[in-house]
Amino acid sequence: MPMQQPHVKFRDALLVWVKVGLMSFGGPTGQIALMHTELVEKRKWVSEESFLRALNYCMLLPGPEAQQLSVYVGWLLHRTLGGIMAGTLFVLPGAALMFAVSWIYAVFGNVPFIEAIFHGLKAAVVAIVAAAFIRIGKKALKNPVMWLLAALAFAAIRFLGAPFPLIIASAALIGIIGAKFWRKQFLVLNSAPTTTPIASPPHHSTTPTLRRTLTVAAVCLILWWLPVLSVGVFLGTDSVPFKQGLFFSKVAVVTFGGAYAVLPYVAQQAVEHHQWLSAGEMMDGLGLAETTPGPLILVLEFVGFLGGWHHAGGLSPIVAATLGALITTWVIFLPSFLFIFLGAPFIERWRGNEWLAGALSAITAAVVGVILNLAVWFGLHTLFPNPDAAQWFDAVDWFALTLAAVAFVGLWKWKWDVVPVVLVSGALGLAHHFVVAHFGGAQ
Repeated sequence: MPMQQPHVKFRDALLVWVKVGLMSFGGPTGQIALMHTELVEKRKWVSEESFLRALNYCMLLPGPEAQQLSVYVGWLLHRTLGGIMAGTLFVLPGAALMFAVSWIYAVFGNVPFIEAIFHGLKAAVVAIVAAAFIRIGKKALKNPVMWLLAALAFAAIRFLGAPFPLIIASAALIGIIGAKFWRKQFLVLNSAPTTTPIASPPHHSTTPTLRRTLTVAAVCLILWWLPVLSVGVFLGTDSVPFKQGLFFSKVAVVTFGGAYAVLPYVAQQAVEHHQWLSAGEMMDGLGLAETTPGPLILVLEFVGFLGGWHHAGGLSPIVAATLGALITTWVIFLPSFLFIFLGAPFIERWRGNEWLAGALSAITAAVVGVILNLAVWFGLHTLFPNPDAAQWFDAVDWFALTLAAVAFVGLWKWKWDVVPVVLVSGALGLAHHFVVAHFGGAQ
């Protein structure tokens, strides 16, 4: 029997989730890496097996997988209240900053010094993701079969454009078959109940009964739709906030594969069909979302804000924009709580099942390949922003490349903490902007 983990105090978890929310730059790869470092490696509140099992389940769901992972781990530590706390704090700092940046953008346009800070942050995120990918890969890919599955997943999504749900479903099927005919190679994710050192003891309210399932579904659905319907009653069903509530509610349940998979559809609908903002504004919002803490899907808050700003109706622009941002953020993230509170008890109850263990082991390997693809995508856009330059030398952002390399060595070899790396990188980005602006010509 493994040694029982000490109880994690709610206050201690609260402080860690605040830190995660403030430092969660870099999209899902960086955010998952940060949670793995803080919760698994540094504090050992959750086992490697529990973390990967939770991550695999979240990758199967529509919506922001990193935020769902925070809800799942918060639920493991302190059940429903812990899940609400973790999921809310994961989004809240980024949502508040995105609201402020959206207001600045709408009133003043792009602000160079903010972009300069984010320039440094991007480089830090590349290093954080690279270091985390190596750590997670070493622990998840335990034999050549798992390495092969990761490579196939990476190739499928990177070079063939295979849909993310198809990759995960294929991995699950391979894992189920492999668990039956090649147990040694596929039962590598230890899923026995006694191997999961979760700090908080199980509670009867988390038992996956029909009554609990119906109660959770009813409460979450009421909380989800009550604000949307209220806006429709008070402002009318033709108002922009009501239409945003309906549209982004639909987006919340079809965003399989993460933000990158759904953004083309959202951009087409928001720009061309609804005309809430221009194509240029949409691209600016994506850039802001990539360099602010919180899920990348927070770009939709920017879309909701500008939609209300441009189409205020009988309201003032700031009131309409605020309402649009709030309703959009609410309907995008609330379903994550529904999916986790409904499904997590079943996942934890079935974790001793061999076919589930085989499926999750294969999904884990595929997820590593998918994370590598996201890391490569982010790295290329950050370190090589001018791929069409006449000379290869001009295609490279040498400041970002140097900063990312130094940060990676520090994180990997010297075990630097993420917080100072992020803060110093942002400061260096700002300093670089002023040096270039004053001594190197126009930025």
